[in-house]
Amino acid sequence: MRAKTDDTTTQRGREAETLAARVLERRGLRVLERNFRIRGGEIDLICRDGSTLVFVEVRLRSRSDFGGAGASITPSKQRRIILAARHYLAGKPECDCRFDCILLDRLDESHLEWIRHAFSADA
Repeated sequence: MRAKTDDTTTQRGREAETLAARVLERRGLRVLERNFRIRGGEIDLICRDGSTLVFVEVRLRSRSDFGGAGASITPSKQRRIILAARHYLAGKPECDCRFDCILLDRLDESHLEWIRHAFSADA
């Protein structure tokens, strides 16, 4: 029975990322990659906002028992995202970058919160 729950969670996560990508594109960003993975880290969306590279973490939490979507982006999770971003940037020309978060409490654009500069690689 566990596999069915995991499949549903994975599917809802994909739907959240698709919704986030659509919103970001409508607001002028260009999605370059989805689900960039390395050993030890993953980035949900990599976008370009003008000359800035934007690494986006998408979080969907329908329950707030443990603090909601924003609280789930722990310092440990941030370090894994930063690690993946450093791998992505390796060998590429230097450019400005930032880390944004898209938070959802349901799969509905009206319940989407976009936090620009949510955290820093210097933290």
